[in-house]
Amino acid sequence: MELRTLRYFVAVAEELHFGRAATRLHMSQPPLSRAIKQLEAEVGALLFIRSTAGITLTPVGTVLLDEARALLDHADRVRGRVRAAAGVATITVGILGDGTDPGVARLAAAYRRNHPGVEIRVRDTDLTDPTCGLRAGLVDVALTRAPFDETALTVRELRRDPVGVVLRADDPLAGRDGLRLAELCDRRWFQFPQGTDPVWQSYWNGGRPREGPVVRAVQECLQAVLWNGTVGLAPLGHDLPVEFTVVPLVDMEPSRVVAVCNERDTNPLIRSFIEEAAAAYRH
Repeated sequence: MELRTLRYFVAVAEELHFGRAATRLHMSQPPLSRAIKQLEAEVGALLFIRSTAGITLTPVGTVLLDEARALLDHADRVRGRVRAAAGVATITVGILGDGTDPGVARLAAAYRRNHPGVEIRVRDTDLTDPTCGLRAGLVDVALTRAPFDETALTVRELRRDPVGVVLRADDPLAGRDGLRLAELCDRRWFQFPQGTDPVWQSYWNGGRPREGPVVRAVQECLQAVLWNGTVGLAPLGHDLPVEFTVVPLVDMEPSRVVAVCNERDTNPLIRSFIEEAAAAYRH
């Protein structure tokens, strides 16, 4: 059994839903289903009972879930000990959003100062995965924005940013001092690709279903506004080209900047990273 397949199995077992598990792992559903079927073939028994009402664990699946969690925890500990023995400590940080945020700069300076022997690898990500690859095992910790599905994650709030609507500078609403979501109900909004975390999508759609072009990155959002007059949302305080303006949304919940890691991760480097992030963003 491969560790990756066991991670897939644990996600499905905890979600009891292939679609939610695929979203959590930031992958499409068909390869996840194939991986579980292959695992069942290797085990020689069904792991899930599938019905129109959903899926449930079989007795064999329940046993494997306990063992898989223990194996994955042990693998994480082994990885940490091997890295320590080799004298190489590395953590991968996923970042979503503006890498020029002064909080990021303060955190980088503090972490370099306090952990000079640790190599930091950075993975930039697009808007389709608010966990920056954390669920898929691509990063150890993420600096990102909430809300999103927080199942099996540890989330530390660092800051709250007011949100505004991004409009073309010649839009009839561009001169307003503030807007309410109801005033934008007849406008098209950008959408994220199918399979994107629904909590994340709902927040950036103002809490209700919308229609509009599919985008993956901030620049695509801006181009959708520029070419199509699409409504885009963004945290206030970011500089935009002169073709755009941002009008504060007076009834929109703030966007939360957060540091996130896997709930079961006990790596002290990651825990200290999150603590130092909290301190850096307080200034």
